[in-house]
Amino acid sequence: MNKTIRHTSVVCLLMVLALLVRATWLQAYEARALADDQYNRRKAIAQYAQPLGDIIVAGSPVTGSRRTRDGDLSYARTYPDGALYAPVTGYSSQAYGSTQLEGIYADVLDGTDSRLKSPLGAITGERTRPGDVVTTIDPAVQRAGYRALGGKKGAAVALDPSTGRVLAVVSTPSYDPTEISGTTDGDAWRKLTGDAAKPMVNRALRQPLPPGSTFKLVVAAAALEDGLYGSVDEPTASPDPYTLPATTTVLRNESASAPCADASIRTALRYSCNTVFAKMAVELGQSKVRAMAEKFGFDDTAQDMPVRASESVYPSGMDDAQTALSGIGQFDVTATPLQMAMVSSALAHDGLLAAPHMVSRVVDAAGDTLLSWPDGDSRRVVSSSTAEQLRDAMVTVVEDGTGTNARIDGAEVGGKTGTAQHGVDNSRTPYAWFTSYAKDAATGKEVAVAVVVEDSGAARSEVSGNGLAAPVARKMMTAALN
Repeated sequence: MNKTIRHTSVVCLLMVLALLVRATWLQAYEARALADDQYNRRKAIAQYAQPLGDIIVAGSPVTGSRRTRDGDLSYARTYPDGALYAPVTGYSSQAYGSTQLEGIYADVLDGTDSRLKSPLGAITGERTRPGDVVTTIDPAVQRAGYRALGGKKGAAVALDPSTGRVLAVVSTPSYDPTEISGTTDGDAWRKLTGDAAKPMVNRALRQPLPPGSTFKLVVAAAALEDGLYGSVDEPTASPDPYTLPATTTVLRNESASAPCADASIRTALRYSCNTVFAKMAVELGQSKVRAMAEKFGFDDTAQDMPVRASESVYPSGMDDAQTALSGIGQFDVTATPLQMAMVSSALAHDGLLAAPHMVSRVVDAAGDTLLSWPDGDSRRVVSSSTAEQLRDAMVTVVEDGTGTNARIDGAEVGGKTGTAQHGVDNSRTPYAWFTSYAKDAATGKEVAVAVVVEDSGAARSEVSGNGLAAPVARKMMTAALN
């Protein structure tokens, strides 16, 4: 054979072998990756070929599907009460993907999850009917929070302390996911993503802010657990005003007439004495305060419910002056409304923190459970004695302190207000916080709520946790107890 022909034959053979290897690799190893690729049009066509499964609240769907008029995507997502439930559902968009529950359970909702297939369907590849996601949300509590926040920029979370069920996740201003569910919603998408009010940010779970004086509950818990003070009624050695350690900065209290000098924890919570808790944090030291904060859930980078919440942070590497400021929920301390609701929830539940979850079950089309979240999956945060004492002190705050706007006739209500500094030298409107719990002895119902009002449009002098956040919490707690 001619040498040139022989060489050409070898090269051709090698090229054929390379093509065979590549084809085998694509079919055996990369087929799934290609099928799942976000740019694969066939994936979108298959996803929206039939009505999607639903996200369920109190037995009724808060999502739907509509038949499209043109294009190769047969159905698009709809949201009957979109703005109300957007912080729960997230969105499912033909153009922009999916978020939150829509994204986490996309395979169940579009019918492609392997757990939905029958044995025959698994062999034939036949498309199965989609499943549903059943949430723990209480529509009355959700609506009460949404209406109470109204036009304010803020957020709220309500929990069932004994089970960990999330009863409400509210974020305002909100948006209607229906407006961006199709393929021709570019104008709506640009308007939402360019809005300075950030309506697509889930403020309840994804925007940690300085918690202000609500964090004093964590410091008080650390002091009681450590034995720094024997009870909430023992006097503290606290000057008024208090000079931050190694500085000339003088820390004062909001009310000059408040009896904060040497005040007990109960009195200091009642009047929200900065001087008491700043000094207390220094006496404990940042490591002990951090240890207690972490028991409540701070510094958890994987807080899934199943939507992942942003980390609430208690900082490290502080000097004593910074530690003092951390004791009143300032410096670099940040928390989400979910986190501050968890603080009140643990205290309400005798010192046990039930893991928050807003999905109870994921089911197939027949209603059979594919996945479930356990109620009451609890861990101890503080002793029963500490929890009881702090609940009693929180009741004092509501009955005769800075949280009177949270009172509910016939119910035990405890809470803590907070007004957190915002901006350099507190140059911007402060954040108004309230964290609380309520119990109805007659029915056994209970709830824990945290509210933050980021911006209400009110004058700076009118911003307070009691004035802005406590009324929202009261309406949500009332709805939960009824």
